[in-house]
Amino acid sequence: MKKNILIFLSIIAANLAFAQQPTIKIGKLKYGGGGDWYANKTSLPNLIKFCNQNLKMNIFPEEDIIEVGSTDIFQYPFIHMTGHGNVVFNDGEVQNLRRYLISGGFLHIDDNYGLNKFIRREMKKVFPELEFVELPFSHPVYQQKYKFATGLPKVHEHDGNAPQGFGLIWQGRLVCYFSYECDLGNGWEDRSVYNDPEELRTKALQMGANLVQYAFTSY
Repeated sequence: MKKNILIFLSIIAANLAFAQQPTIKIGKLKYGGGGDWYANKTSLPNLIKFCNQNLKMNIFPEEDIIEVGSTDIFQYPFIHMTGHGNVVFNDGEVQNLRRYLISGGFLHIDDNYGLNKFIRREMKKVFPELEFVELPFSHPVYQQKYKFATGLPKVHEHDGNAPQGFGLIWQGRLVCYFSYECDLGNGWEDRSVYNDPEELRTKALQMGANLVQYAFTSY
């Protein structure tokens, strides 16, 4: 595990050295089960652009598509997952995702609506010994460059509930963050997609940047 963490740290250190060419990438998780893992086409490119401009990062401008069972996942300190429907991880994918997360990786799951019951079932396979816990507003994910004293911004309505941020914590480290009743990724989309107010889009991008910053600096 220490070796894998050192690999993550060397990648991040190279990125923070501000090389001329992008030295690090973000991944979008491709999963089975029928859910639309490919949703929110413009979200991650916009988040990456925001991070590069405002956090002075050097992330490649387009995300890579990473399958759950691929060993390539270990090249990505931050993986984003979204969708509306069913999610199924097979045994090999469960083992691979667990190794990735306990070795220093970070998974952000964003419920685009309808993902909740499926992702809780599948992540229980990955960490049968853990439960999702709601993170307090004092948690570092809300206290990076941008401060969110009341937690997640509310981007779009689902069932009229307040947004919640849940986490899986492995040996004291947050390895998976689940944004629920929020639609954070929708807030990263091009404005033409939903015509959300610019202030709301900015808040969503700031929260996304906090997650990226946390993933790159906490291990």
